[in-house]
Amino acid sequence: MEIHVFDTYVTASDGHTMHFDVFTSENDLKKAIGYAKKWLDSINETDAQVSSNECRFCHSQNAPTNVIDDIRQHGFYIYKMEGCPEA
Repeated sequence: MEIHVFDTYVTASDGHTMHFDVFTSENDLKKAIGYAKKWLDSINETDAQVSSNECRFCHSQNAPTNVIDDIRQHGFYIYKMEGCPEA
């Protein structure tokens, strides 16, 4: 499955920057922003700003099985990089 990667930088409520990618099966910025907000809500960062300024299409690539499974189940996968809470 080819996925689309949206590079995202968000300021957390305590002021630090969270860097993560939103992986989706559709190259749709509005959906990627919605998925980013949904994930941020799930980690109690409901006030974080997410727009096309913070979330931008980066590239498309093939995905490993665990990512495909999450996208099929939830519509998206969050790849955490810097400043993100551990699962």
